[in-house]
Amino acid sequence: MNTILIAIIISACLIGVVLLGMRLRRWLPDNQMTPDTKDTVKLAMGLVATMTALLLGLLVSSAKSAYDTTRDEVIAMAAKVSYLDGILTAYGPEALNARALLRAGIETAVRGMWPGKRAEAVRPAPSPQTGDALYAAIQKLAPQDEPQRGLKVQAASLAVELRRLRYLLLVQSVSSISMPLLWIVVSWLLVIFLSFSVLAPSNATAIAALIAAALSVSGAIFLILEFDRPFSGLAQIPSEPIKNAVGQVL
Repeated sequence: MNTILIAIIISACLIGVVLLGMRLRRWLPDNQMTPDTKDTVKLAMGLVATMTALLLGLLVSSAKSAYDTTRDEVIAMAAKVSYLDGILTAYGPEALNARALLRAGIETAVRGMWPGKRAEAVRPAPSPQTGDALYAAIQKLAPQDEPQRGLKVQAASLAVELRRLRYLLLVQSVSSISMPLLWIVVSWLLVIFLSFSVLAPSNATAIAALIAAALSVSGAIFLILEFDRPFSGLAQIPSEPIKNAVGQVL
């Protein structure tokens, strides 16, 4: 889904209905443009505009909340990778195999979460074999003293938590935005701008104001769609924290 193209199409549609409304105003007979008629239209469109503003704000808030949650989970995953590697390093040379499996598993996760230019690519599911191999390698460690036993327990717990986070990020890759609701909002916007342009005076200032408003609401929809794609697009979550954490492993 190309969010820039969608935003441009919505902007063009809104500007198109503004120009159409200006043209319709010239065709309407004078008895259809009485002050009472204008007041009635303004009241009706005020109700629709209020509902549209509420829904648009709800969609922006929902998309931003989901984006922030995913970003926090990515940062937590990076911190847990660094912490787990530190525990395995403290355990000793016996944990080198587990560290190698940790690096391989996280590198696979990074490639799946940030597909690069393949914005529409389906993210692969975390490999159970990689997670199982890491956990098995940690369980095979044979502690020689009490500190190593404590480190092994912490490492096993962190390995399970990392796998949980990977599956959680995979599940959250599904869109959090109701697309039918979004298109209903767009249709309401078209009705609102059409009615506003019919009632507006036919001068450059009024047209410019309506076009500016159309571009603004299109920008809001663009932000909604961008926040709904946290691992691609212009507003994607930075991959540097987890890449830096992987770079420290081995």
